[in-house]
Amino acid sequence: MENLKTRCVIAGGGPAGIMLGYLLARNGIDVIVLEKWPDFFRDFRGDTIHPSTMQNLYELGLLEKFLKLPHQKTRRMVGHIGGEEITVADFSWLNTRAAFIAFIAFIAFIPQWDFLNFLTAEAKQFKSFKILMETDATNLIEEDMPPDDKGVRRRKVVGVKAKNKDGEFEIRAELVVGADGRHSTIREKSGLELVETGVPIDVLWFRLSTKESDPEQSFGFIDDGKVLVTLDRGDYWQCAFIIAKGQFDAIKEEGIERFRLRVASLAPFLSASTIELKDWDQVKFLSVSIDHLKTWHKPGLLMIGDAAHAMSPLGGVGINLAVQDAVAAANALVPAFKKGKPTEEDCAQIQKRREWPTRMTQRIQVFMQDKFLTPYLKTHGPLKVPWILRLFQKFPPIRWLPAHLVGIGFRPEHISSDLA
Repeated sequence: MENLKTRCVIAGGGPAGIMLGYLLARNGIDVIVLEKWPDFFRDFRGDTIHPSTMQNLYELGLLEKFLKLPHQKTRRMVGHIGGEEITVADFSWLNTRAAFIAFIAFIAFIPQWDFLNFLTAEAKQFKSFKILMETDATNLIEEDMPPDDKGVRRRKVVGVKAKNKDGEFEIRAELVVGADGRHSTIREKSGLELVETGVPIDVLWFRLSTKESDPEQSFGFIDDGKVLVTLDRGDYWQCAFIIAKGQFDAIKEEGIERFRLRVASLAPFLSASTIELKDWDQVKFLSVSIDHLKTWHKPGLLMIGDAAHAMSPLGGVGINLAVQDAVAAANALVPAFKKGKPTEEDCAQIQKRREWPTRMTQRIQVFMQDKFLTPYLKTHGPLKVPWILRLFQKFPPIRWLPAHLVGIGFRPEHISSDLA
């Protein structure tokens, strides 16, 4: 494989990388995206597209086409707590409190691979976009910079080393973007400092077939020290069984039959479907982590998405924060590329723009885990609905707040008028 040269190389073909690649290419900036897998098909990835992301698609003229893809709409977040049904968030209230997205009062459930294939197909319409599948970014290429006013020499990232089935090669670029997820190779090679937040939970993902008699709504179930989330995927339920961190081995020792009973006791409508769980190979273990980089950049390098700030699966906000990072990055980088080369100050401004909303979201996730999920996992016997959740029953308008935090979030991004 011969060496390549481009203006921007993006490591990682997830939501952050593909969206940024699309936006750069749409504005005539040559970009290469590297995706280490042969396709985007990965089970149990984040599959929720929130109003903030759909607003961006609308601004790009892509929303109508996107919504033609098969998807399910969720207009409420409903929890069954101690056998009682509580509506925690109602996205229809966004109609009156967020006029700019009045027409997007729902969350769209769509397989992440469909979302990524959709964006990639749109990006490929531009000659400036190139994606290399089955190509892994393995290291950074760095060169010495001239000494600064104090005589200090720093090193600048000038590209990446990559590997595919044809061998190893280099891609030189004016800017490298690390968007390669929570286990980022680019982050590891950069030496940037990662701050980890202790998380008391893990998640067991699995799928069960839907039945005609099943409800048409996604739910959360909490009772007797167990927590289950069921997400409607059309012909199957994507299920998340939340456990205390480090308990998976003990649960496996009890056997798959005992696990099926745990699931059925929380969500009786799944009882007939649990027989589909034959062994633990059908259950995917996710070690939940929350972390963030102290600094998202160094000369020639910018980190975004999970590579800069891994999120908990609570609220399914990871995709949308990644997309918001990409939009903020494009808003800053497109003008910088058109004037010359992006500087470290340009990258610092992107971190300044996006760090506060991501850290605020992480703090809320930590609060929910520490104050609600962890105590629930330690209870035994029937659970009483906490008084704060009773308020959502008595005063429906306050359901707007969780809907806003989940569906729109802090400081939502918009496509700049400077972008095409």
